[in-house]
Formats: sequence, structure tokens, C-alpha cells
Amino acid sequence: MSNPVLSQSAQPRSPALRGTKLVAAVVLAVWFTLVILLGASGAFVTPPGTPPLPILIGVTAPTIVFLAGFWMSRLFRELVLTADLRLMMAIQAWRFAGLGFLALYAHGVLPGSFAWPAGLGDIAIGVTAPWLLVALIHRPSFAASKTFVVWNALGVLDLVVALGTGALSSALAVGVAGEITTGPMALLPLVLIPVYFVPIFIMLHMAALFQARHLAGYLREQA
Repeated sequence: MSNPVLSQSAQPRSPALRGTKLVAAVVLAVWFTLVILLGASGAFVTPPGTPPLPILIGVTAPTIVFLAGFWMSRLFRELVLTADLRLMMAIQAWRFAGLGFLALYAHGVLPGSFAWPAGLGDIAIGVTAPWLLVALIHRPSFAASKTFVVWNALGVLDLVVALGTGALSSALAVGVAGEITTGPMALLPLVLIPVYFVPIFIMLHMAALFQARHLAGYLREQA
């Protein structure tokens, strides 16, 4: 087993693995384009008082494809297990933008039942991500720690809670004039958050957890 504690940039990449990385990049680009087209056509909009099934499908389908690819494709699994954890943590720091949910609530665009848990959860993950990044830079084996695993699990939980409160708010809406609902989350540009960025953040957390398990196994073998 190769040493996963080594810097990711120091690990050799085979042509096949580079090709897998290129395919993944193309898939992300096509996925983004598809979301834009569907969002522009109103495909994610649902009537008030109904569950936002198109959005829920938009979240779960990419996640299922990611998990299937990880378990069924050796090259994709290798790509996930050798991805740079430091970059993943840096990307998660952008979750601080969850402050925008609170701003939209303050301006009467989104309901507080969704905006507060989604916003505060994202802010908590976003502001702590740099701390994990620094820890990984100074001690790569930190990725196998309980703290790292719990933080990533909480990151997934935050996204699940946000999706759950959003779906509940949509289902409980009655459609009266002036009612503040999560309807704007089904329209561009906000729809990009639940059906593009949320699945990506979930995948990053999962990739980090897979690497943590892989590294923990390696360290046990070396003990």
C-alpha cells in the first residue's frame, strides 16, 4: 500500500488516472450546464404546498452516481483517495457564504425556518475549515483523527438539515399572497446552491471520510 501521508502533489499520476480526472472535470462542466438549462426552464419549480422533488432528485442523483463510481471503478476510487485534502478543506471554507441566507431572510426573500439553520450551519463549517486546513498542512496524519472525521460528518449533517428544512418549508407553504417561501431556491441563480454546490460539498466530505478511513488503516498497519 502506498503511503497516503505523503503530499498529494508528490504522488505520481498514471496516464489512466489523469484521464479519469479529465473525465470527472468534463462531467462537472456538463452537469453545471444542465443545471443552468433546467433552471432557466423552471424545471425545479414546484407548486406551493408540495415537496420539492425535482430539487431533491437533483441533490441525490449526483451523490448516488459518485458513490457508485467510487465502489465500482478502481480508477475513480484511486482518484478520490489521492485527491488533495488541503484543497478540499479550502473549498469547504467557501461555505461561509451561508451568511447570504441570513441576508436573504433579513430582506424577506427566504423564511427563517430555512435560512437560520442553513445559514448558521454553513457559516460554522466555513469558519472552521481553515483550522482543519492548517492542521493538515502541519500534520497530514491529522486526517485520520476523530476530530477530522467528526467535522466532516457534521458538515454532511448540516447540508442534510438544510435540505430537510427547505423541503419541509416548501411542503407546508399554503400559497397565499405575500407568503415567504423557499420558492426562490428553485430559480436561478439560487437553484445552483441545492442542485450543484450542495452535492459537490457532500462529495467532498465523503471523499475526505474515505481518505480518513484509508489513512487510519495504513497507520494501523505501520503500528
